Amino acid sequence: MEKIRIIDSKKHVGETVQIGAWIANKRSSGKIAFLQLRDGTAFFQGIVVKAEVSEEVFETAKSLNQETAVMITGEIREDSRSKFGFEIGVTDIEIVGESKDFPITPKEHGTEFLMDNRHLWLRSSKQHAVMQIRNAIIYASYDFFAENGFIKFDSPILSGNAAENTTELFETDYFGQPAFLSQSGQLYLEAGAMALGRVFDFGPVFRAEKSKTRRHLTEFWMMDAEYPFVTHDESLDLQEAYIKALIQGVLDNAAFALDALERDTDLLQKYIDTPFKRVSYDDAITLLQEHEADEDTDYEHLEHGDDFGSPHETWISNFYGVPTFIINYPASFKAFYMKPVPGNPERVLCADLLAPEGYGEIVGGSERETDYDVLRQKIIDFGLDPKDYEWYLDLRKFGSVPHAGFGLGLERMVTFVAGTEHIREAIPFPRLLNRIEP
Repeated sequence: MEKIRIIDSKKHVGETVQIGAWIANKRSSGKIAFLQLRDGTAFFQGIVVKAEVSEEVFETAKSLNQETAVMITGEIREDSRSKFGFEIGVTDIEIVGESKDFPITPKEHGTEFLMDNRHLWLRSSKQHAVMQIRNAIIYASYDFFAENGFIKFDSPILSGNAAENTTELFETDYFGQPAFLSQSGQLYLEAGAMALGRVFDFGPVFRAEKSKTRRHLTEFWMMDAEYPFVTHDESLDLQEAYIKALIQGVLDNAAFALDALERDTDLLQKYIDTPFKRVSYDDAITLLQEHEADEDTDYEHLEHGDDFGSPHETWISNFYGVPTFIINYPASFKAFYMKPVPGNPERVLCADLLAPEGYGEIVGGSERETDYDVLRQKIIDFGLDPKDYEWYLDLRKFGSVPHAGFGLGLERMVTFVAGTEHIREAIPFPRLLNRIEP
Protein backbone atom coordinates (compact mmCIF):
# COMPACT_ATOMS: atom_id res chain seq x y z
CA MET A 1 0.00 0.00 0.00
CA GLU A 2 1.42 3.35 -1.04
CA LYS A 3 2.02 6.19 1.38
CA ILE A 4 1.14 9.53 -0.19
CA ARG A 5 0.90 13.19 0.71
CA ILE A 6 -2.44 14.98 0.79
CA ILE A 7 -1.39 17.27 -2.06
CA ASP A 8 -0.93 14.22 -4.30
CA SER A 9 -4.42 12.80 -3.63
CA LYS A 10 -5.74 13.69 -7.08
CA LYS A 11 -3.28 11.23 -8.60
CA HIS A 12 -4.71 8.37 -6.55
CA VAL A 13 -8.51 8.65 -6.88
CA GLY A 14 -10.09 5.26 -6.33
CA GLU A 15 -6.98 3.83 -4.70
CA THR A 16 -6.51 2.74 -1.10
CA VAL A 17 -3.54 4.59 0.37
CA GLN A 18 -1.93 5.61 3.64
CA ILE A 19 -1.42 9.23 4.73
CA GLY A 20 0.55 10.39 7.77
CA ALA A 21 -1.22 13.43 9.17
CA TRP A 22 -2.32 15.41 12.20
CA ILE A 23 -5.87 16.00 13.39
CA ALA A 24 -6.59 19.70 12.88
CA ASN A 25 -10.20 19.36 13.99
CA LYS A 26 -13.02 16.81 14.16
CA ARG A 27 -16.78 16.53 14.52
CA SER A 28 -19.23 13.66 14.52
CA SER A 29 -22.94 13.13 13.93
CA GLY A 30 -23.42 9.82 15.67
CA LYS A 31 -22.85 7.49 12.73
CA ILE A 32 -20.20 9.50 10.88
CA ALA A 33 -17.00 11.14 12.10
CA PHE A 34 -15.45 13.96 10.07
CA LEU A 35 -11.71 14.41 10.53
CA GLN A 36 -9.92 17.51 9.26
CA LEU A 37 -6.46 16.26 8.38
CA ARG A 38 -3.27 18.15 7.63
CA ASP A 39 0.14 16.84 6.66
CA GLY A 40 2.04 20.05 5.85
CA THR A 41 1.08 20.03 2.16
CA ALA A 42 -2.63 20.72 2.51
CA PHE A 43 -5.76 20.28 4.59
CA PHE A 44 -8.53 17.86 3.64
CA GLN A 45 -11.28 15.73 5.14
CA GLY A 46 -11.34 12.14 6.29
CA ILE A 47 -14.75 10.45 6.52
CA VAL A 48 -15.24 7.63 9.00
CA VAL A 49 -18.58 5.82 8.57
CA LYS A 50 -19.52 3.64 11.54
CA ALA A 51 -21.13 0.95 9.39
CA GLU A 52 -18.00 0.62 7.22
CA VAL A 53 -15.30 0.22 9.88
CA SER A 54 -14.72 -1.81 12.99
CA GLU A 55 -16.12 -0.58 16.28
CA GLU A 56 -12.56 -0.02 17.48
CA VAL A 57 -11.70 2.23 14.54
CA PHE A 58 -14.87 4.28 14.95
CA GLU A 59 -14.30 4.75 18.68
CA THR A 60 -10.72 5.80 17.93
CA ALA A 61 -11.98 8.37 15.43
CA LYS A 62 -14.40 9.86 17.96
CA SER A 63 -11.73 10.05 20.68
CA LEU A 64 -9.00 11.77 18.67
CA ASN A 65 -7.72 15.01 20.19
CA GLN A 66 -6.62 18.05 18.25
CA GLU A 67 -3.07 17.63 16.85
CA THR A 68 -2.91 13.89 17.47
CA ALA A 69 -0.55 12.39 14.87
CA VAL A 70 -2.12 9.51 12.94
CA MET A 71 -1.54 7.15 10.04
CA ILE A 72 -4.77 7.06 8.05
CA THR A 73 -5.69 4.24 5.68
CA GLY A 74 -8.51 4.69 3.19
CA GLU A 75 -9.72 5.29 -0.34
CA ILE A 76 -9.23 8.63 -2.09
CA ARG A 77 -12.47 10.05 -3.48
CA GLU A 78 -13.41 13.20 -5.35
CA ASP A 79 -15.39 15.70 -3.26
CA SER A 80 -16.81 18.65 -5.18
CA ARG A 81 -18.13 20.22 -1.96
CA SER A 82 -14.67 20.87 -0.49
CA LYS A 83 -12.20 23.53 -1.59
CA PHE A 84 -9.52 20.87 -1.91
CA GLY A 85 -11.70 18.72 -4.17
CA PHE A 86 -10.86 15.36 -2.59
CA GLU A 87 -11.40 13.40 0.60
CA ILE A 88 -10.43 10.04 2.03
CA GLY A 89 -12.89 7.36 3.08
CA VAL A 90 -11.16 6.10 6.21
CA THR A 91 -10.92 2.35 6.85
CA ASP A 92 -8.23 2.31 9.53
CA ILE A 93 -6.54 4.71 11.97
CA GLU A 94 -3.23 4.19 13.73
CA ILE A 95 -2.31 6.68 16.46
CA VAL A 96 1.34 7.64 16.02
CA GLY A 97 1.64 10.44 18.59
CA GLU A 98 -0.82 11.47 21.30
CA SER A 99 -1.85 15.09 21.88
CA LYS A 100 -3.62 16.40 24.97
CA ASP A 101 -4.84 19.89 25.80
CA PHE A 102 -3.48 21.58 22.67
CA PRO A 103 -3.49 25.26 23.67
CA ILE A 104 -4.62 26.78 20.36
CA THR A 105 -8.25 25.85 19.79
CA PRO A 106 -10.66 26.91 17.03
CA LYS A 107 -11.89 29.75 19.27
CA GLU A 108 -10.47 33.28 19.08
CA HIS A 109 -7.12 33.96 20.76
CA GLY A 110 -5.28 37.22 21.40
CA THR A 111 -2.25 38.16 19.34
CA GLU A 112 0.20 37.97 22.24
CA PHE A 113 -1.03 34.49 23.15
CA LEU A 114 -0.63 33.34 19.57
CA MET A 115 2.84 34.89 19.36
CA ASP A 116 3.88 33.19 22.61
CA ASN A 117 2.76 29.95 20.99
CA ARG A 118 4.15 30.70 17.54
CA HIS A 119 5.78 27.25 17.40
CA LEU A 120 2.25 25.80 17.51
CA TRP A 121 0.36 28.60 15.74
CA LEU A 122 2.29 27.70 12.58
CA ARG A 123 0.07 24.61 12.33
CA SER A 124 -3.11 26.61 11.69
CA SER A 125 -4.62 26.73 8.21
CA LYS A 126 -3.96 30.45 7.73
CA GLN A 127 -0.35 30.29 8.85
CA HIS A 128 0.16 27.19 6.72
CA ALA A 129 -1.12 29.11 3.70
CA VAL A 130 1.16 32.10 4.37
CA MET A 131 4.20 29.81 4.65
CA GLN A 132 3.23 28.11 1.38
CA ILE A 133 3.14 31.51 -0.32
CA ARG A 134 6.53 32.38 1.19
CA ASN A 135 7.92 29.15 -0.19
CA ALA A 136 6.48 29.83 -3.66
CA ILE A 137 8.05 33.31 -3.71
CA ILE A 138 11.46 31.91 -2.74
CA TYR A 139 11.37 29.28 -5.49
CA ALA A 140 10.10 31.82 -8.04
CA SER A 141 13.05 34.07 -7.12
CA TYR A 142 15.59 31.37 -7.85
CA ASP A 143 13.82 30.49 -11.10
CA PHE A 144 13.75 34.12 -12.25
CA PHE A 145 17.42 34.75 -11.59
CA ALA A 146 18.48 31.49 -13.20
CA GLU A 147 16.45 32.35 -16.31
CA ASN A 148 18.03 35.82 -16.46
CA GLY A 149 21.65 34.75 -16.14
CA PHE A 150 22.33 35.56 -12.49
CA ILE A 151 24.73 33.66 -10.23
CA LYS A 152 23.88 33.01 -6.58
CA PHE A 153 26.48 34.84 -4.49
CA ASP A 154 26.65 34.52 -0.71
CA SER A 155 27.38 37.71 1.19
CA PRO A 156 28.63 37.54 4.79
CA ILE A 157 26.28 38.03 7.72
CA LEU A 158 29.04 39.45 9.93
CA SER A 159 30.49 42.68 8.61
CA GLY A 160 32.99 45.31 9.72
CA ASN A 161 31.06 48.22 8.26
CA ALA A 162 27.61 49.59 7.58
CA ALA A 163 25.80 49.38 4.26
CA GLU A 164 23.34 52.13 5.14
CA ASN A 165 22.39 53.75 8.47
CA THR A 166 24.96 53.19 11.22
CA THR A 167 22.33 53.76 13.92
CA GLU A 168 20.45 50.64 12.80
CA LEU A 169 23.30 48.18 13.39
CA PHE A 170 23.42 45.29 15.85
CA GLU A 171 26.98 45.30 17.19
CA THR A 172 28.81 42.25 18.50
CA ASP A 173 32.32 41.42 19.68
CA TYR A 174 34.41 39.69 17.03
CA PHE A 175 37.47 38.39 18.85
CA GLY A 176 38.14 41.74 20.46
CA GLN A 177 37.05 44.03 17.65
CA PRO A 178 33.60 45.38 16.81
CA ALA A 179 31.54 43.66 14.13
CA PHE A 180 27.98 44.08 12.98
CA LEU A 181 25.12 41.89 11.83
CA SER A 182 24.50 42.63 8.18
CA GLN A 183 21.92 45.22 7.16
CA SER A 184 22.33 44.23 3.53
CA GLY A 185 24.62 42.16 1.35
CA GLN A 186 24.74 44.90 -1.26
CA LEU A 187 28.30 46.20 -0.83
CA TYR A 188 29.73 42.69 -1.04
CA LEU A 189 27.40 41.91 -3.91
CA GLU A 190 28.93 44.79 -5.89
CA ALA A 191 32.29 43.04 -5.58
CA GLY A 192 30.60 39.88 -6.84
CA ALA A 193 29.15 41.74 -9.82
CA MET A 194 32.59 43.02 -10.83
CA ALA A 195 33.88 39.44 -10.76
CA LEU A 196 30.93 37.37 -11.99
CA GLY A 197 28.56 39.76 -13.76
CA ARG A 198 24.93 39.38 -12.74
CA VAL A 199 24.70 38.16 -9.13
CA PHE A 200 22.12 37.87 -6.37
CA ASP A 201 22.06 36.83 -2.75
CA PHE A 202 19.29 35.71 -0.44
CA GLY A 203 19.68 35.62 3.32
CA PRO A 204 18.83 37.09 6.72
CA VAL A 205 19.59 40.73 7.49
CA PHE A 206 19.17 42.76 10.66
CA ARG A 207 17.96 46.28 11.41
CA ALA A 208 18.07 47.73 14.92
CA GLU A 209 15.10 50.00 14.24
CA LYS A 210 13.03 50.79 17.31
CA SER A 211 9.83 50.43 15.36
CA LYS A 212 6.58 48.69 16.27
CA THR A 213 4.76 49.16 12.96
CA ARG A 214 3.09 46.33 11.09
CA ARG A 215 5.75 46.66 8.35
CA HIS A 216 8.93 46.20 10.40
CA LEU A 217 10.96 43.28 11.74
CA THR A 218 14.40 43.39 13.34
CA GLU A 219 15.43 40.21 11.52
CA PHE A 220 14.14 39.53 8.04
CA TRP A 221 15.16 37.96 4.74
CA MET A 222 16.45 40.09 1.92
CA MET A 223 17.06 39.32 -1.72
CA ASP A 224 19.68 41.61 -3.23
CA ALA A 225 20.60 41.68 -6.92
CA GLU A 226 23.44 43.53 -8.63
CA TYR A 227 24.39 43.77 -12.28
CA PRO A 228 27.06 45.68 -14.26
CA PHE A 229 26.76 47.70 -17.46
CA VAL A 230 23.15 48.80 -16.84
CA THR A 231 21.40 52.10 -16.33
CA HIS A 232 18.86 53.01 -13.67
CA ASP A 233 15.95 52.68 -16.13
CA GLU A 234 17.15 49.23 -17.25
CA SER A 235 17.29 48.23 -13.60
CA LEU A 236 13.67 49.32 -13.12
CA ASP A 237 12.64 47.16 -16.06
CA LEU A 238 14.26 44.14 -14.43
CA GLN A 239 12.71 44.90 -11.03
CA GLU A 240 9.23 45.09 -12.56
CA ALA A 241 9.73 41.80 -14.39
CA TYR A 242 10.97 40.20 -11.18
CA ILE A 243 7.99 41.25 -9.06
CA LYS A 244 5.57 40.08 -11.73
CA ALA A 245 7.38 36.74 -11.90
CA LEU A 246 7.04 36.33 -8.14
CA ILE A 247 3.29 36.99 -8.23
CA GLN A 248 2.92 34.59 -11.15
CA GLY A 249 4.89 31.96 -9.26
CA VAL A 250 2.45 32.16 -6.36
CA LEU A 251 -0.57 31.99 -8.67
CA ASP A 252 0.91 28.93 -10.37
CA ASN A 253 2.21 27.05 -7.34
CA ALA A 254 0.26 28.22 -4.28
CA ALA A 255 -3.27 28.74 -5.59
CA PHE A 256 -4.67 26.58 -2.78
CA ALA A 257 -2.99 28.84 -0.22
CA LEU A 258 -4.38 31.99 -1.84
CA ASP A 259 -7.84 30.43 -1.78
CA ALA A 260 -7.49 29.54 1.90
CA LEU A 261 -6.67 33.19 2.62
CA GLU A 262 -9.51 34.41 0.36
CA ARG A 263 -7.02 36.53 -1.57
CA ASP A 264 -8.37 38.31 -4.63
CA THR A 265 -6.45 36.54 -7.41
CA ASP A 266 -8.00 38.74 -10.11
CA LEU A 267 -6.34 41.69 -8.41
CA LEU A 268 -3.00 39.88 -8.32
CA GLN A 269 -3.39 39.08 -12.02
CA LYS A 270 -4.06 42.77 -12.67
CA TYR A 271 -0.69 43.61 -11.11
CA ILE A 272 0.96 41.22 -13.57
CA ASP A 273 -0.92 42.48 -16.63
CA THR A 274 -0.66 46.23 -15.95
CA PRO A 275 2.57 48.24 -16.35
CA PHE A 276 3.85 49.60 -13.05
CA LYS A 277 3.76 53.36 -12.60
CA ARG A 278 6.96 55.42 -12.41
CA VAL A 279 6.60 58.73 -10.61
CA SER A 280 9.37 61.10 -9.60
CA TYR A 281 9.72 61.99 -5.92
CA ASP A 282 8.99 65.66 -6.65
CA ASP A 283 5.89 64.84 -8.70
CA ALA A 284 4.70 62.59 -5.87
CA ILE A 285 5.15 65.40 -3.32
CA THR A 286 3.24 67.79 -5.56
CA LEU A 287 0.47 65.20 -5.98
CA LEU A 288 0.20 64.76 -2.22
CA GLN A 289 0.01 68.51 -1.72
CA GLU A 290 -2.74 68.83 -4.33
CA HIS A 291 -4.90 66.19 -2.63
CA GLU A 292 -4.17 66.73 1.06
CA ALA A 293 -7.42 68.62 1.54
CA ASP A 294 -9.54 65.84 0.03
CA GLU A 295 -12.04 64.16 2.34
CA ASP A 296 -10.50 60.71 1.94
CA THR A 297 -6.91 61.69 2.80
CA ASP A 298 -5.29 61.26 6.18
CA TYR A 299 -1.63 62.25 5.98
CA GLU A 300 0.53 65.11 7.17
CA HIS A 301 1.64 67.92 4.90
CA LEU A 302 5.02 67.40 3.20
CA GLU A 303 7.38 69.86 1.58
CA HIS A 304 9.84 69.01 -1.17
CA GLY A 305 12.83 67.49 0.63
CA ASP A 306 10.76 65.68 3.28
CA ASP A 307 10.67 61.90 3.49
CA PHE A 308 7.44 59.95 3.09
CA GLY A 309 5.68 58.28 5.98
CA SER A 310 3.54 55.16 5.72
CA PRO A 311 0.28 57.13 5.15
CA HIS A 312 1.87 58.96 2.21
CA GLU A 313 3.14 55.73 0.63
CA THR A 314 -0.26 54.11 1.10
CA TRP A 315 -2.13 56.99 -0.49
CA ILE A 316 0.23 57.22 -3.49
CA SER A 317 0.12 53.52 -4.33
CA ASN A 318 -3.65 53.38 -3.87
CA PHE A 319 -4.06 56.46 -6.06
CA TYR A 320 -2.48 54.61 -8.99
CA GLY A 321 -3.89 51.19 -8.07
CA VAL A 322 -0.80 49.25 -9.16
CA PRO A 323 2.73 48.87 -7.79
CA THR A 324 4.37 52.28 -8.17
CA PHE A 325 8.03 53.24 -8.43
CA ILE A 326 8.90 56.51 -6.72
CA ILE A 327 12.15 57.56 -8.38
CA ASN A 328 14.91 60.09 -7.76
CA TYR A 329 14.62 60.81 -4.04
CA PRO A 330 16.59 63.57 -2.30
CA ALA A 331 20.21 62.61 -1.66
CA SER A 332 19.84 63.97 1.89
CA PHE A 333 18.08 60.87 3.23
CA LYS A 334 19.32 58.16 0.89
CA ALA A 335 22.43 55.97 1.14
CA PHE A 336 25.93 57.26 0.38
CA TYR A 337 26.54 54.92 -2.57
CA MET A 338 23.74 56.25 -4.80
CA LYS A 339 24.64 58.11 -7.98
CA PRO A 340 23.28 61.68 -8.39
CA VAL A 341 20.79 62.49 -11.11
CA PRO A 342 22.77 64.10 -13.97
CA GLY A 343 22.54 67.86 -13.60
CA ASN A 344 20.78 67.64 -10.22
CA PRO A 345 23.11 66.62 -7.35
CA GLU A 346 20.31 67.07 -4.81
CA ARG A 347 18.51 64.01 -6.25
CA VAL A 348 19.83 60.47 -6.70
CA LEU A 349 19.12 57.74 -9.26
CA CYS A 350 17.11 55.47 -7.03
CA ALA A 351 13.62 54.03 -6.66
CA ASP A 352 11.34 52.54 -4.04
CA LEU A 353 8.59 50.26 -5.29
CA LEU A 354 5.38 50.86 -3.32
CA ALA A 355 2.81 48.07 -3.25
CA PRO A 356 -0.86 49.07 -3.38
CA GLU A 357 -3.48 48.21 -0.74
CA GLY A 358 -1.37 49.79 1.99
CA TYR A 359 1.60 47.42 1.92
CA GLY A 360 4.26 50.08 1.41
CA GLU A 361 7.79 49.68 0.10
CA ILE A 362 8.68 46.17 -1.06
CA VAL A 363 11.75 46.96 -3.20
CA GLY A 364 14.48 49.58 -2.97
CA GLY A 365 17.22 50.07 -5.53
CA SER A 366 19.56 52.51 -7.21
CA GLU A 367 22.32 53.09 -9.68
CA ARG A 368 25.63 53.13 -7.80
CA GLU A 369 28.23 55.88 -7.71
CA THR A 370 31.21 54.80 -9.83
CA ASP A 371 33.68 57.68 -9.35
CA TYR A 372 36.32 56.93 -6.69
CA ASP A 373 36.81 60.51 -5.48
CA VAL A 374 33.10 61.32 -5.38
CA LEU A 375 32.28 58.12 -3.49
CA ARG A 376 35.10 58.63 -0.98
CA GLN A 377 33.89 62.15 -0.23
CA LYS A 378 30.32 60.95 0.22
CA ILE A 379 31.51 58.36 2.73
CA ILE A 380 33.16 61.19 4.69
CA ASP A 381 30.08 63.41 4.37
CA PHE A 382 27.96 60.64 5.88
CA GLY A 383 30.21 60.56 8.94
CA LEU A 384 31.83 57.24 8.01
CA ASP A 385 35.52 56.35 8.05
CA PRO A 386 36.95 55.75 4.54
CA LYS A 387 39.41 53.24 6.03
CA ASP A 388 36.47 50.94 6.78
CA TYR A 389 35.52 51.06 3.09
CA GLU A 390 38.89 50.74 1.40
CA TRP A 391 37.96 47.40 -0.16
CA TYR A 392 34.69 48.88 -1.43
CA LEU A 393 36.48 51.90 -2.88
CA ASP A 394 38.87 49.54 -4.68
CA LEU A 395 35.98 48.54 -6.90
CA ARG A 396 36.10 52.08 -8.32
CA LYS A 397 39.85 51.92 -8.96
CA PHE A 398 40.09 48.75 -10.99
CA GLY A 399 37.72 48.73 -13.94
CA SER A 400 34.72 50.62 -12.57
CA VAL A 401 31.61 50.38 -14.73
CA PRO A 402 28.04 51.67 -14.52
CA HIS A 403 26.09 49.26 -12.33
CA ALA A 404 22.84 49.10 -10.41
CA GLY A 405 20.95 46.83 -8.09
CA PHE A 406 18.01 46.43 -5.77
CA GLY A 407 16.84 44.62 -2.68
CA LEU A 408 13.51 42.96 -1.95
CA GLY A 409 12.23 42.42 1.58
CA LEU A 410 10.85 38.89 1.45
CA GLU A 411 8.41 39.29 4.32
CA ARG A 412 6.91 42.47 2.88
CA MET A 413 6.44 40.71 -0.44
CA VAL A 414 4.80 37.75 1.30
CA THR A 415 2.48 40.05 3.24
CA PHE A 416 1.50 41.87 0.05
CA VAL A 417 0.82 38.77 -2.05
CA ALA A 418 -0.92 36.91 0.78
CA GLY A 419 -3.06 39.93 1.65
CA THR A 420 -2.35 39.64 5.38
CA GLU A 421 -2.35 42.59 7.75
CA HIS A 422 0.89 42.24 9.72
CA ILE A 423 4.41 41.31 8.66
CA ARG A 424 4.90 39.14 11.76
CA GLU A 425 2.84 36.41 10.06
CA ALA A 426 5.12 36.32 7.02
CA ILE A 427 8.13 34.72 8.75
CA PRO A 428 8.16 31.50 10.81
CA PHE A 429 9.54 33.09 13.99
CA PRO A 430 9.33 36.90 13.93
CA ARG A 431 11.85 39.02 15.79
CA LEU A 432 10.29 42.28 16.90
CA LEU A 433 11.32 45.16 19.12
CA ASN A 434 9.77 43.45 22.14
CA ARG A 435 10.04 39.81 21.09
CA ILE A 436 12.89 37.35 20.65
CA GLU A 437 11.00 34.21 21.72
CA PRO A 438 10.02 31.55 20.91
